[in-house]
This record gives sequence, C-alpha cells and structure tokens, in this order.
Amino acid sequence: MKLPVHDASARQYSGEPPSVLGPNGAGKDRLRNPDLAELDCEIAGLVDRSTKELRRAWRKLHHTGPPLGLSRDLMIRGLADKLQQRAHAGPSRALQRRLQTLAAEFEKGARSFDPSIALKTGATLVREWRGHTHTVLVCEDGFEHEGRRYRSLTVIAEQITGAHWSGPRFFGLSKRARAS
Repeated sequence: MKLPVHDASARQYSGEPPSVLGPNGAGKDRLRNPDLAELDCEIAGLVDRSTKELRRAWRKLHHTGPPLGLSRDLMIRGLADKLQQRAHAGPSRALQRRLQTLAAEFEKGARSFDPSIALKTGATLVREWRGHTHTVLVCEDGFEHEGRRYRSLTVIAEQITGAHWSGPRFFGLSKRARAS
C-alpha cells in the first residue's frame, strides 16, 4: 500500500491548492477547513444515494430535472460539479463565454475548433473602417468599445458598419473556409 504524498509539488501536480503555512509553520491542508471537509463528505455520499434521491438533488441544485437518458454516473458527476461550483464560485465569465462558443460551434456541426480565436481578457482589437480607427478592449464579461460594454463582437461590428457583419470576421479573428 502506498502512503499519500503530502508535499507542495505533489499537491500542485494533482490539482490541489498549495498548502498555506499557519503562524507556527503548520500546513493547513484543505480537508482541515470544515466547510470543504463537509463538501467532500457530501460529494462522497452521492454514490450511496438511490437514483430517485439523486434526481431529487439534481432538481434542487439545477432547478430542473436531469436530462433524459443521463446515466447514474453522469448524474453523480454533475451534482458533484455543481456543489463544487457553489463552494468555489464556479468558472469565470470568460470561461463560460468560451464554453458557450464551443457548444454553439459543435451544434452547428463544426468538425474542429480553432483555439487561436480564444481572446484573453485585456487584449485589444483594432480595426480601421472608412478612415476611422476603432479599438475594442476584451473584458472578462464581454467587450468595451467607445466607453460602452457589449456582449458580442458582432453587435460592435454592426454598430460600426451599419450592416450585419460577423464580429470575429470583421476584426480578423476567423479564417474563411478554404475551397477543397
């Protein structure tokens, strides 16, 4: 039987947060936090619940029933994920936006996803249109153009041109499909 490793490098590699040293130099492990220990127990207890109890818990956390055909294993994983999101404030808005974009591309039938289009918060997009230079700042929850916040580049492109444009194409972020 292998004993668990408790050094900072092992925690960092495993995805656990690094330990925080207390006033006496004692490490505060994440399981010593009563709230996180309770969360870990609650997640571990999901396996022992009946499917009916899991469905009830899903409705309580997601405010809707679980998707039809969702396996018991995926239901447990979905519940655990939602509990962890609540405890740790969930994914950033930028990550949520990227996931929504990927999901939309998948639904459209895109065969591959171009990771080069992912914009980082703080990036600046510049486009000259009819002699006027337009600058857009990428924010965590959208975009900023001329002091106003927008949720999509397409709205900004339409505002600039007065016509419907693909925002990513207008700002040179997407590649046109190549003829085969």
